[in-house]
Amino acid sequence: MYNKRTLAVNHVKEHATIYIFMIILFLTGIIFGAIIVNSMNWAQKEDLFFYLERFFGEIADKKQIENTEILKSSFFYHAKYLFLLFILGLSVIGLPIVWVLLFLKGLVVGFSVGFIVNQIGMKGLLLASLSIAPQNIIIIPIYIIAGSLSMIFSLTLLGKLFSRKVSQPVLQPFGKYVMFFTLLLAASVVASVLEAYVANEAMERIIKSFYNQ
Repeated sequence: MYNKRTLAVNHVKEHATIYIFMIILFLTGIIFGAIIVNSMNWAQKEDLFFYLERFFGEIADKKQIENTEILKSSFFYHAKYLFLLFILGLSVIGLPIVWVLLFLKGLVVGFSVGFIVNQIGMKGLLLASLSIAPQNIIIIPIYIIAGSLSMIFSLTLLGKLFSRKVSQPVLQPFGKYVMFFTLLLAASVVASVLEAYVANEAMERIIKSFYNQ
């Protein structure tokens, strides 16, 4: 256990620049998401809030999706996202797409939270904290790690392609790459469970309290 922890720490230290780059990229996406909300005009916000209000109304009328359905759709979404990052890591040309995907994930989070808070104020902040934050506390680090691993493996392949040593083994790094992504996929199950059984229930209760006031 101690050796595994030491290997993980050494891995992060060795590739600290890549991890920091990915974190900054994600945070930049969040900032841009918030900027987009502030740059929207009144009509655009009203149009979007109309659909959000209708969604709230359906939840208040007990027309919400079952927790098991949310669990399935959430897990399959994360699985597809991680699989895409995995595949892109296998090709050097896919590296810029990895950056775009991570940036877009941050942008969606920033826009979602920013828009809800902008339209509902403190109630929106409470709603975002209890319905968006729980699963994202886990899934955001998973995506950042997945994007970083994808970038690391791409750069490893690139290094081996231009290396003068012909007999550079690629099987061992690939085995670790597969193993890490399998662990991340398993961890995404926890995020999906939180989204289905914690965030969804919290969102339902908060929205109903809005309509009961």
